[in-house]
Amino acid sequence: SASGASVVAIDNKIEQAMDLVKNHLMYAVREEVEILKEQIKELAEKNNQLERENYLLKNLASPEQLEKFQSRIPTDVLHGQSELPGAPCGSALGRAEPLPLNHNGPPL
Repeated sequence: SASGASVVAIDNKIEQAMDLVKNHLMYAVREEVEILKEQIKELAEKNNQLERENYLLKNLASPEQLEKFQSRIPTDVLHGQSELPGAPCGSALGRAEPLPLNHNGPPL
């Protein structure tokens, strides 16, 4: 019966160690998720800012300026196969889609 008690004690220690590891992992994962959520939020804000800027620049540019600019962009970039670092595939380059406007006039 003494050996049975030591097996139970060892099992309890293993279970405690596993719980401790699980708690540490869950904490690390939660921390990483929070960091990633913040990065996603910052990137979404930056994307919105760049989309507004792109919209304004395209609306302020003359057709000649737009044509000259678009002629300098490699065709694979215009078709969603971006070679620009950090530019997503299918980016808004070459498209002048209007953004929603608020009641004051400038894009949201």
